[in-house]
Amino acid sequence: MTYKETIDFLFNALPMFQRIGVAAYKANLDNTLALDEYLGHPHTHFKSIHVAGTNGKGSVCHMLAAILQEAGYRTGLYTSPHMKDFRERIRINGKCIAKQEVMDFVKNNKEFIEKLEPSFFEMTVAMAFESFRKEKVEVAVIETGLGGRLDSTNIIEPVVSVITNIGLDHTNFLGNSLKKIAGEKAGIIKYRTPVVIGETQEIFPVFMKRANEMEATLYIADQWYRVEEFEPGTIKSQSFQIYLKDELQFDRLVTDLKGNYQKKNIATVLRTIDVLKEEGFKVPDESIYAGCRNVKRLTGLRGRWEILGTNPLIICDTGHNREGLIEVVRQIKQTPHKKLHFIFGTVSDKDPIPVLKTLPKDATYYFTQAGIPRAMEKEELAKLALKEGLRGRIYSTPMEALEAAKNASKRDDLIFVGGSTFVVAEII
Repeated sequence: MTYKETIDFLFNALPMFQRIGVAAYKANLDNTLALDEYLGHPHTHFKSIHVAGTNGKGSVCHMLAAILQEAGYRTGLYTSPHMKDFRERIRINGKCIAKQEVMDFVKNNKEFIEKLEPSFFEMTVAMAFESFRKEKVEVAVIETGLGGRLDSTNIIEPVVSVITNIGLDHTNFLGNSLKKIAGEKAGIIKYRTPVVIGETQEIFPVFMKRANEMEATLYIADQWYRVEEFEPGTIKSQSFQIYLKDELQFDRLVTDLKGNYQKKNIATVLRTIDVLKEEGFKVPDESIYAGCRNVKRLTGLRGRWEILGTNPLIICDTGHNREGLIEVVRQIKQTPHKKLHFIFGTVSDKDPIPVLKTLPKDATYYFTQAGIPRAMEKEELAKLALKEGLRGRIYSTPMEALEAAKNASKRDDLIFVGGSTFVVAEII
């Protein structure tokens, strides 16, 4: 098979949550364990860091990978979903795996895959772990896909587990309360394996209970590190003064990731690095500075408060749940502009009302939908938005919406693209 034929097989022959939602979800690890057994347990050949959470886990994963790369470690990075190319999910030292590697994995294992009928995500995790083994990575940063306890990545035995925060997302799979969702994500806490919790939240007892059961040492990052803005950020970066227990630890730490919400992520990353050092990793401060300053270049991260154009300013962000959009709206209000043009789309298997209630009512909306089966119909979205006081017009595709916004904008306006990772991906 050619690369295109291989990708078509992966996308169309296997149930893919990114495209179809609930029908692709597997509420057990049976297929993952079967694939792992078949491949000879590749995840046992490298050290790993396991990252879960409702928001911020992608940024945390990429920052950790960038810092470890700068520290000289051959670093694997597994994240999801991808923006443009399937291979974005599996990177080694920031570079996507080769097309030939994807083709070879499917060719060599196609018979078993067709017999087992795993989901797309289950198969992708297996491919990542096999690739990391084959390429002899020293440490891999592994992002959960959905939840934690039953996520396909949860067969690893990491050096440290990380849970960024808990919000109401994927409630139809993980539960309809923060406590239930926290219980699912706490499932990545392993026996005598340290765990870093990113934020102090009311559901902390859920993590403490699991950590006690697992005899795991638990740290809450924002109770160790305080992150303060050093000076107003530039269009390409922002800088912070970072205090450890009230003592200045990092003076003017610069990151190329924009967005005030990165303050929380940086604290989580730094506490995780502390734990890695205690576990024997050698990560000098110079690597932390260099890694944070060059996350995008080192790892290829896209879609986090990313500036796509100027005059007018065009920004996209993949925040897609209530908690994520609250942070995004706060950032929008702090960004100088005259008029706000908001390109918005979402998916059909989530209740959009909590998100719509967070959005500014003084914006002009461009309602659209990404080209995936999961996308919420733009007409339905516009109706629901109108009930929340959000007014705008309907556009067939995100690109059509962007062109309309550009035509309607003046130099001092702001065009924002968001609501769904898939809308952002089509614009990028």
